[in-house]
Amino acid sequence: MNQAGPRVGLFRFAIPPPGLGLHPPPPFASRAPTQAGLPVDPACPFFAWGHFWKPKRKQHRVDNSGGIQASLSGRYATALFELARDNGAIDAVESSLSTVQQALAQSSDFTALTTSPLVARTDAAKGVAAAASAMKLDSLTANFLGVLASNRRLKELPAIIRAFRALAAAHRGEMTAQVVSAHPLSNDQVEALKAQLRQRVGRDVTVDLAVDPSLLGGLVVKIGSQMIDSSIKTRLNSLAHAMKG
Repeated sequence: MNQAGPRVGLFRFAIPPPGLGLHPPPPFASRAPTQAGLPVDPACPFFAWGHFWKPKRKQHRVDNSGGIQASLSGRYATALFELARDNGAIDAVESSLSTVQQALAQSSDFTALTTSPLVARTDAAKGVAAAASAMKLDSLTANFLGVLASNRRLKELPAIIRAFRALAAAHRGEMTAQVVSAHPLSNDQVEALKAQLRQRVGRDVTVDLAVDPSLLGGLVVKIGSQMIDSSIKTRLNSLAHAMKG
């Protein structure tokens, strides 16, 4: 029998005993109906093994003032964050999600696995289980990927990772900056950027990095409602408009 796991929202995430691997969820017809405020998927946030659990301690819901739960990816991220927080595993999950993000950026096979509609649920679940083992992800993240595969929501991974990082940053009292560069930034460049942003906003900043070669050079930084665009692409566009005028 599966080991009882912690509660997420209205449902319990049952963690399989070591060695049993991922267990796909029962058919949709056998799951309980979607509750108000939860994602459209009856299996979300964590209905993967279809058990309920009465919590032994008071649960603290994530502050949704930023509107993260307005999207399906945000609700998945919130469910994962609450589970990670209650198990003291926020850092471990965040590190694993960074590894997943790197795999999405560097491996065309892994990207195809998570985005192709031609991959069956069972094949996707087996594929992400193997990938999670190879990447040495923590158990919560590995099981979470299995849930996404079973629900055919792996394509939401980039948005889920961004939302989770925003929740983790808010939990630590930090702000999150989305940074897009033409080329990957070195560790020294990232630390220098964090220092400049911290000086600008007056608090610690965590960065969500992405690469867009079309920028040609420079950065595009979005933090809160502010956007700083120093990319060569934007400068060239501005120059072109000025020459037309």
